Amino acid sequence: MDEMTKKSYIQKSLEEWKEDISEVLTQIDQEYEEVKQELRVYSYKYSITKQVIQSTVNEEIIETIRQRYHKPFEEKYEELKESIRDLEEKRRVFQMFVDKINEVTRKETAKSV
Repeated sequence: MDEMTKKSYIQKSLEEWKEDISEVLTQIDQEYEEVKQELRVYSYKYSITKQVIQSTVNEEIIETIRQRYHKPFEEKYEELKESIRDLEEKRRVFQMFVDKINEVTRKETAKSV
């Protein structure tokens, strides 16, 4: 294999890997946006039920609201926040792959010049 063929093979391999990782990143971004929307919905639901509870005097009604809405909304809200954190970490890690591949590609390109 001559030097030019090695270079193009390395660059092609790295580029293919980067494309694969970029697809994963795109999927993570899509999931992130979906979870973010859902988190926004539950943030409103949680906040509204909290306000209604604070404005209600009757303990029986308050307990009913807490059991039926507030606690489930709070649990879902916390679960979604955790999902967002996980997705942000995944995004950061896979972006690191892309950055490192770009760095190696630049070094390889500089070597061959």
